[in-house]
Amino acid sequence: MTETPNETPAIVPVILSGGSGSRLWPLSRSAFPKQFLSLAGMHTMIQETALRVDVPGYGAPLLVSNREHRFLLAEQMREIGVAPRAILLEPVARNTAAAVAAAAAVVAEADPAAPLLVLPSDHVIDDVPAFHAAVARALPLARAGALVLFGITPDYPATGYGYIRAGAPAGAGFAVARFVEKPDAATAAAYLAEGGYSWNSGMFLFRADAILAALAEHAPEVAQAAAAAAAARRADLDFEVLDADAFSAAPSVSIDVAVMEKTDRAVVVPAALGWNDIGAFPALWERADKDCKGNALLGDVAALDTEGCYIRAGERLVAVVGVKDLVIAETGDAVLVAAKDRAQEVGDLFKRLADADRIEAEQPLLVHRPWGTFKSVDAGDRFHVKEIAVSPGRRLSVQRHHHRAEHWVVVEGTARVLRGEEWMMVYENQSVFIPIGMVHCLENPGKIPLRLIEVQSGAYLGEDDIERLDDVYGRAVPEPT
Repeated sequence: MTETPNETPAIVPVILSGGSGSRLWPLSRSAFPKQFLSLAGMHTMIQETALRVDVPGYGAPLLVSNREHRFLLAEQMREIGVAPRAILLEPVARNTAAAVAAAAAVVAEADPAAPLLVLPSDHVIDDVPAFHAAVARALPLARAGALVLFGITPDYPATGYGYIRAGAPAGAGFAVARFVEKPDAATAAAYLAEGGYSWNSGMFLFRADAILAALAEHAPEVAQAAAAAAAARRADLDFEVLDADAFSAAPSVSIDVAVMEKTDRAVVVPAALGWNDIGAFPALWERADKDCKGNALLGDVAALDTEGCYIRAGERLVAVVGVKDLVIAETGDAVLVAAKDRAQEVGDLFKRLADADRIEAEQPLLVHRPWGTFKSVDAGDRFHVKEIAVSPGRRLSVQRHHHRAEHWVVVEGTARVLRGEEWMMVYENQSVFIPIGMVHCLENPGKIPLRLIEVQSGAYLGEDDIERLDDVYGRAVPEPT
């Protein structure tokens, strides 16, 4: 990471990765939300965000995430060659105010005057030079103690975003006159015609000490809890875990509500960035290439007499006839069909599935683990078949199961297997059986991925049937596999 010598201290990007992307179900799941998907470019959304600030003048990013996504986040940063300043783990979700407060407290330990550029992990910015120009315009304001918001210059009367009304000029920006919640269509059109309004992007720039002082003034419970959680944080492999008891005491509130709507130091810097928060399927449809009838067709799709649709096939052929203005998304284990003008309600559907404990709301078909991936192939009464891929040099935990036996068949690569007290090598087209209750471990000692088929059998096949005895990744029961 290169830092410009005359820019001291460098801007510290703080990337918030706590969203669930529920309105993009079934593409986005609780265990694999939209920021980890490639939806609007070659890289995943969080990778695009990190690469956007991997330039001179910016320091290494501080990433704020939850514990469940930690290995996925670290692996995605490794893939693009970004070495984070830290990956800060929230023990519980407490919205953006607590996340920003904890990040600021950590940075302030080294440099209270460091400017923090707070970025959501799942937004698209097409005009990256304009983004950097906006940050450069905002930086003198932030260094002087202002709390800067980046307002997106609206190009249509959107009803899905909050608005910021600009007041008196303030340097390269304007004092914030007021915040407006998501308006109806007529009000949004009036804002656009009047001018002086920006969409609230959720991106901020301020000094660490400035935002901590504002939090202490306007949201003292958040400030105190986050400060205590940061002071008592502990190292866990390559991560830093905020203290659970202290952090849990923070109220769950957004940084906008906690501080920005109350402070007199808020300044908005308007910018036209080609910005989109990809909040729902219509945003993906708008960005996608379309055929002559306005259809965005991705994957193996056959469409006849179809108009204005977003259709995404993942695992199977999706064939449609005579439909208009629909969203259809197929992922192998789930199919969504929704009217495009009601796509915002997919989040309500997701909540209903989650409340019913449907696995389709939690896990995607392809499940990521720190050692590789597994994919469910088939399941029925007393059996479950998985395809497992173990990355070179990685290993699963030493474990045993109390309700299931496992039969492994190596398809590609070489496996080193602990079976009871004996280590053995298992090669392609060979198999090994793990009885119920036997201590076992699987690792890939080779240079190529290890692929195997696992057949589970038994009375209970839940992922929480695991007694983990040793794990190089520091995981604990009941965290699966």
